[in-house]
Amino acid sequence: MLTDDFLAWIAGVRRYSERTCEIYSDVLKEFMEFLSGYTADGSSCIGNAPATETLAKLLTVSVIRDYEYSLSEERKLSGRTVNQHLSVISSFCRWLMGQGLLRTNPVKLVSRPRCSKRMPVFFRKESMEEYFNASAPAADTESLQQLESAAGALHDGSPRSSSAWKFAAELYDRRLRRMIVSMLFETGMRRAEMISLKIGSVDYGRSIIKVHGKGDKMREIPMTSALSEEISLYLKAAETIAGRERAAAEPLLITLGGAELYPVFVDRAVKRELGQVDGITGRKSPHVLRHTLATELLNDGSDLYSIKEMLGHSSLAATQVYTHNTIEKLKKVYTNAHPRAKRGGKNGD
Repeated sequence: MLTDDFLAWIAGVRRYSERTCEIYSDVLKEFMEFLSGYTADGSSCIGNAPATETLAKLLTVSVIRDYEYSLSEERKLSGRTVNQHLSVISSFCRWLMGQGLLRTNPVKLVSRPRCSKRMPVFFRKESMEEYFNASAPAADTESLQQLESAAGALHDGSPRSSSAWKFAAELYDRRLRRMIVSMLFETGMRRAEMISLKIGSVDYGRSIIKVHGKGDKMREIPMTSALSEEISLYLKAAETIAGRERAAAEPLLITLGGAELYPVFVDRAVKRELGQVDGITGRKSPHVLRHTLATELLNDGSDLYSIKEMLGHSSLAATQVYTHNTIEKLKKVYTNAHPRAKRGGKNGD
């Protein structure tokens, strides 16, 4: 099936992330089901999808417009979601053109719904400081020593109901959750990028972390001495849990069972950790931590290009969205400090 070939291409050749491939697959499945209603009879369909010769005829501007109408007016999807669908279909059409199966891309002639810009949500600096101060004991040397003392219960066959086993497991879980938040906040990396980190990704000599980002691009992110030390202590805890030395090619962060982290695990860890801070309300996610770092860097005077490189954005436009928060801050400073602004813009004293 053409869609299967296309999905294999974006995964193998373009090296899109697993999550992106899942989104593309879901969108194309829905679109193919929609197109099946346009076929002359059921015999021209293969698994609810039009045959190759039929598909090329169906990919017209009018059909794409009908699909957009179905998404926005009948299913009441947001403009952002409709745009996502159209972008996926456009990519599929470009691929078909490259295969010689389509002459033009019909999606380019369909107007997209307007979307209001969604401003980045971020946590206040004071709230993040409160979190790191409160969670510091989970990442210190004393906690590591306690874990090492109790770790025997993890490897000597002790039942999971034993107090020693539960204590060792809790100490490690606390350290891991804190490590996740520290890594995301101090580097600004994406969730998938953090999950894919290997032990060898951390270069202590140069104080950098090598990140495999979107589009198969590699970048280097500087790390503070505090983060470097926390990673070092975490790795000792992970080896204690594993009961052996770990190789450079193994995952940097692992679960209590020794497995690589997965997206839901990270999301739950962030939500649980930040949920302990009264000043942190609203959505608690890995991406908000990324937004928070970018906002703090801008507020502290970092230039946009440097932030773009650190976050791994493909264009400066993606980074400029963070300037909204700094502009709002500047407006408040202007209103409170400028002589005419304080007088409401009136002339005279």
